[in-house]
Amino acid sequence: MLNFKQEELIKEVVNYVREKFPEVRFIGVTESPEDPESLWIRVTAPEDEKRESELTDYACDKTMDILLDYGYHMLVMPT
Repeated sequence: MLNFKQEELIKEVVNYVREKFPEVRFIGVTESPEDPESLWIRVTAPEDEKRESELTDYACDKTMDILLDYGYHMLVMPT
């Protein structure tokens, strides 16, 4: 179950990603099967593989800041 801060941060990550990748849509959030403390933010993948790789790298900067600032581990997972 997500707390208010996690929900707020997830929205922030999605908005951050959509600024550079407007074609991406939010799908949902799931716990990682390996670690229930890690959240996967599932989004639609761009059509181009190179652009998908850029999206992952770009989102990593934001999610790393969240990990360092708040201690929440989140990954953006294009599907």
